[in-house]
Amino acid sequence: MADSVVKPVSTRMRAERLEARITVSQKALIEHAAALQGRSVTDFVLSSVQEAAAKAIDEHQRLTLSVRDGRNFVRALLGPKARAAGHED
Repeated sequence: MADSVVKPVSTRMRAERLEARITVSQKALIEHAAALQGRSVTDFVLSSVQEAAAKAIDEHQRLTLSVRDGRNFVRALLGPKARAAGHED
């Protein structure tokens, strides 16, 4: 996840509003999960959304290569001599 430390949602001053229309079953599921954790629905939703947002950003910024692609990438960085000396996988 992101390297920054995230304070618990409940300790921050809230100035913005976020609204969403959800189904009855979605609301019941969220309320149940929040209750199981002993949290308010607002705290549960905000924490969950914040974690998902940080994960999405982290995944978007990360480049994952296979071993073969990693080798090819390093060869490309090293230049034509390294490509000629190596072999294609």
